[in-house]
Amino acid sequence: MAAGKPLAVAVVARAAAPLHGAGGLERSVGDLVRYLAARGVDVTLITPPPTNVVPSASDPFGSPHIRVRQVPYLTFPFANRRGTTVIDRSTAYLLYGERAGRLAGALVASGDVDIVHGFGASVLGYARQRSRPAPLVLNPQGLEEFGATLASPPLLKHIGYAPLRWAVRRCARSADCIIATDAALEATVQRHLHPAPGQMRTIPNAIDLAQVTSLAGPPEGAILRQRLGIAADELVLLSVGRLEYNKGFDVLAAALQRLSGAGGALHDVAWRWVLVGAGPFRPAIEQAIQRAGIGPHVRLVGPAPDAELHAWYEAATIFVHPTRYEGSSLVTLEAMAHRRPVIATRAGGLPDKVRTGHNGWLVEPGDAGALADAVREAVTARARLSDMGVRGRAIVEQEFSWNAVVDRQIAVYRELLSAGR
Repeated sequence: MAAGKPLAVAVVARAAAPLHGAGGLERSVGDLVRYLAARGVDVTLITPPPTNVVPSASDPFGSPHIRVRQVPYLTFPFANRRGTTVIDRSTAYLLYGERAGRLAGALVASGDVDIVHGFGASVLGYARQRSRPAPLVLNPQGLEEFGATLASPPLLKHIGYAPLRWAVRRCARSADCIIATDAALEATVQRHLHPAPGQMRTIPNAIDLAQVTSLAGPPEGAILRQRLGIAADELVLLSVGRLEYNKGFDVLAAALQRLSGAGGALHDVAWRWVLVGAGPFRPAIEQAIQRAGIGPHVRLVGPAPDAELHAWYEAATIFVHPTRYEGSSLVTLEAMAHRRPVIATRAGGLPDKVRTGHNGWLVEPGDAGALADAVREAVTARARLSDMGVRGRAIVEQEFSWNAVVDRQIAVYRELLSAGR
C-alpha cells in the first residue's frame, strides 16, 4: 500500500444487500462495505449479479469509494435455490468461489487491492493461488456446514456438506486472519478450522443502529397492533427467521402447548405468537402448531419488507429465538435494538448477546420444557420487561453496532499489512 493512498479492500461474498435480499449474510456484507467506505476505505465488492431490483443498478451503494465487480453464479439442475440448498452450496457455490477468488487475485496483482476479505468459500480461488501478495482475511460466518449433524436428516446433510467443509478449511489454511464473529463461537472455529496461534481474531457481526431506528419506532408498532386488532396489553411473542428445522420453531410450538392448557401461564392471558419468515419447513411448523392446539393464537406472517418487520419488533412484547443452531443472529440484535427482551437458546453467538436476568433468558437448544419455563418467567415478570429491553439496547450500542465494530476491522487490516512489510 503506497503512502498517502487510501486503504483498498476486496470484499468477496456470494451475496450482499441490497443486491441479493436481506438475510443475515447479505446484511453483514452490505453493512461492512458501506461502513468501510464511510471511513474512507476504497472497497471493491465481488459478488454475483443482482437478484433484487435496486434503485440505482449502476451505483447501488451511492458511494464513490465502492465499486461492484460481478462474477456469474451458475446454479446446477436440482440446486435451483441459489445459496440456500446443500446441493447448491457444495457444487455451484464452490465454482463461484473459485472464479471470484481468482478475480480478487487479479485485482491484487494489478495493484488495485491491498487486502482480500472473503466470506466463507467465496475466496477459494484466491486461497488456492501459490502466491498471495495481499493478506487474506476469512470470515467463515456461522459454520453451519460443520454443525449440520444437528439438522434433519443428519447423516445425509452432513455427507452433502463435505465438499463445502473442504473448501472452507482450504480457505482457512491460506488465511492470514480468521474472524470469529462472536466470543461464543471461538471454540467452534478452533475445533473445525484449527487456526494457528494468533491467526484468529474476534470481531462480531453488527447492525446499523441508525437504519434500524429509522425503519420503525413505537408509533409504527402501535399502528400495527391497532390495524390487526391486537390490544395494547396483549402479550405478543415474536419470532423471526427462515422456516427450517435448525430454527427450532417446532420446539417453541411444543413449549407454548405446555403453557396454554388449564393451569398454564398463558391459559388466562391474551396472547399470540407471531412468526415472520419463509422457508421449506413451513408445513412441518404448521403441523406442529396443529398438534399443539395453539392455532388460534398463531399468526404466520411469511416474508415481510423491512419496514413491516421492524414494526413487528416494536409491536412485540418479547422476542423468542428457539434455534437449535445459530451463527450470530442479526435478528436477535435487531430485536434488542428495538428494546425487546429476548428468550433464546445457548446456540452459536447468542450467549454473547443475551444474558439471563439482565436482558432476557437463555435455555438449552431443543428443550421445550426449559423454553416453556423461560416464557412462564417472562409472563410473570412483565413489570421488568421494559427495563430488560433498555439494557439490551445498551448492549447493542456498546458492542454490536457498526460504529463500534468497523474500526476494529480496519485495525486488523492495517496490522496485517504492516506485518507483511
